Amino acid sequence: MTQAQPAAPPVQLPTQGQSAPPRANGELVFEAPWEGRLFGMTMVLVESQALQWPEFQRELVARIGLWEDTHDFESEEYSYYSCWLEALEVVLDRRALVESSQLGRKLDELAARPHGHDHDH
Repeated sequence: MTQAQPAAPPVQLPTQGQSAPPRANGELVFEAPWEGRLFGMTMVLVESQALQWPEFQRELVARIGLWEDTHDFESEEYSYYSCWLEALEVVLDRRALVESSQLGRKLDELAARPHGHDHDH
């Protein structure tokens, strides 16, 4: 009989600073469905211990910093969750869990699903 891994500690999302997710009235804000799905997928990976939150958070801060260093807030729209996606791709690729091309295909596949695809009407 194999011994179960201890549960991962709950993720404490920052409420301030570079890596803090967008919020309104204390609630997380997702501008598009893919952002919420990406967030949920990441949390499942952390909870299942497929990746470690501190490692992901460091990469997220690095991706946000890279965006800030290479883009102009005046003329380009910033997307927190685009940086989140890049960070997740890097961490998954680094850990050899998923190649970024596979992740991109899966996200495209999920994004192409019609609205309400998972509900019986």
